This record gives sequence, C-alpha cells and structure tokens, in this order.
Amino acid sequence: MKSCRRCVISGRVQGVYFRQGTLEQAEKCGVKGWVRNLNNGDVECVICGDNEALEQLMTWLHQGPPSAHVVKMESSDIPWEEHTGFSIRR
Repeated sequence: MKSCRRCVISGRVQGVYFRQGTLEQAEKCGVKGWVRNLNNGDVECVICGDNEALEQLMTWLHQGPPSAHVVKMESSDIPWEEHTGFSIRR
C-alpha cells in the first residue's frame, strides 16, 4: 500500500548533511517527495511511496547522518501527493 507522510525532525539537523543524506536514502528506498530546512532549525520532509519503503526511510530519519543529533521526529499521514522524484527544497 502506498501513502505519504510529513515528517519534522528536530535537533542538530542543519549544516550536518541532513538534507543531502535524506535525498540519498530516499533514492535508495525508492521514496519520492522533498526535504527542506525550516527557519526554526528543524528539517521538514514529505515522503511518499510504499509503506515498507517509508518505514525504512523513517528509521534512517530518526538517526540522520553521523554528524547529526536527532532529538525528536514527528510524523503524520497526509493525503497522497504525486512526485516524480525526490528533491531538496530551499
């Protein structure tokens, strides 16, 4: 089954290769969507794909790249969005 989730990741998640790492992991998992930095220091992403692939990516998001320190991740189901790939939004 396919679905979309919106995730907000808090902690030391900006300036630590988090968005690029998310892009690479999403492509490995076959997940589509986008990721961006928020003004408050968090990272937000919308991820769409098979539930198993989303779970795999969300496991990575809980840790992030080696130099990140994830304190909290909130996620919620959102209506399906069609994406052609995965991108970093600025």
